[in-house]
Amino acid sequence: MVKKQKIAVVFNEASAEFYVKPDNVDKKESNFIPFFEVNELNPIEEYELLADRLCEAGYEAYTLNICDDITLLIKDAKKNKPDCIFNFIELYKENARLEMNAVGVIDLLRIPYTGASPLTLANCQNKVLAKRILKIEGVRTSKFVIIKKPAVKYVHHLKFPVIVKPAYEDASVGIDNDSVVNNEKDLKNRIEFILFDFNQPALVEEYIDGRELNVAVMGDKDPFVLPISEIDFSEMPDHLHNIVSYQAKWDPNHEAYHKTIPICPAILPPDIERAAKNIALKAFNIMGCRDYARIDIRLSKDKQLFVLEVNPNPDLTEGAGFLRSTEAAGFTYVQTLEAIIKFAMARGS
Repeated sequence: MVKKQKIAVVFNEASAEFYVKPDNVDKKESNFIPFFEVNELNPIEEYELLADRLCEAGYEAYTLNICDDITLLIKDAKKNKPDCIFNFIELYKENARLEMNAVGVIDLLRIPYTGASPLTLANCQNKVLAKRILKIEGVRTSKFVIIKKPAVKYVHHLKFPVIVKPAYEDASVGIDNDSVVNNEKDLKNRIEFILFDFNQPALVEEYIDGRELNVAVMGDKDPFVLPISEIDFSEMPDHLHNIVSYQAKWDPNHEAYHKTIPICPAILPPDIERAAKNIALKAFNIMGCRDYARIDIRLSKDKQLFVLEVNPNPDLTEGAGFLRSTEAAGFTYVQTLEAIIKFAMARGS
């Protein structure tokens, strides 16, 4: 009898009591027509469902919530001896910059694990460093300045409008409709909001008006690009900027959530599609990504492609994000999970 491979689905979330199931948007109360129904599963339930799907596929899978205690991971590794860790740790002690440290512990345990290495996570988490690395390697990104401390006046040579982001966050944290500014007064206010409320530098970039492309890349030794997904802004009202804000990603009661509509595969001219895929693959390799990643790209009005971010270990919620591209490529949900596990197992500890 063939021994089942043991997969530990490891994540770091608050207790289940923290999550309250959101209601679907009341169409009578809202001043917009909702496009999406609310996903009633909280993140912990999503991980449990993923483990269940792996069990149905023939694996011995279980979930482990480390609850901000890395010793739980070490104890579980000794006790259960998983063949592979499906890594979903995204922050530690409510600090996204400690994600790489937690993954470093998995490295020290010498257990194969999915997704990016600590170094890749660190380099991609630091938006400024990532932009500099990409620029050196010939990948176009928007012009930017980094502001580390308050000043009476912020000197820059950028053209308005600009977008202001926290330098070390991900998942659109710190990005909302007020992030896009058109004058020095609003720029100063937004920079100081980031400096004081997020206690980190502010990244100020020239805002690229145009189409937003999510380019998924999969693989390790021989990565390949999946069908491109686009965030369609055609339904976005005039009072909201065409950006994927925190509210657009995570707040089902916000209008932006229902006006950023994914289209996969994106309808693009063949030359633009080829160029976007080549740029995404280059960025994937430059940043040292592996197994799966999503490269966010803006296509400007004058047909120039700008890399916004390289996202290692993107969301694997069924039917959303990265999975839209794998589905368009002909992969089922379980086949995608299995492929990622096989990349990790082939790489070894």
